[in-house]
Amino acid sequence: MKDVKEAGYKALSFVEHMGLFTIAILTVIAMGSEIWIVFENREVTLADLLLLFIYLEVIAMVSLYLKSGRLPVRMPLYIAVVALARYLILDMKNMEVVKLLGVAGAILLIVVAILGIRFGHIKYPYGNTDN
Repeated sequence: MKDVKEAGYKALSFVEHMGLFTIAILTVIAMGSEIWIVFENREVTLADLLLLFIYLEVIAMVSLYLKSGRLPVRMPLYIAVVALARYLILDMKNMEVVKLLGVAGAILLIVVAILGIRFGHIKYPYGNTDN
């Protein structure tokens, strides 16, 4: 039974790593595509820079997960804040006030969650979680 468990763990670990490498490769391809678009347009906008920043955050998240085997919940929250800010910047002129306030409120809510998580980690550290 121990051999079956170990083989299952190795198989799942392989699938996990292949998924992470796939995400990393596709993110690099998307980043290259965005850079190509910037060169074709001969113009760099704030929306382009924010999109590239999102891609970098995804790559950093994959790298951190591969390195440590853990994913801090703050990383996807940072990506969400940047994505919402990008959405706000791109569509601000066409947005109704209620939708604009909703997106701004969502950003504020996520930032408060990040601060709460960070405060919790400092005030109440996990200690040794490798057990």
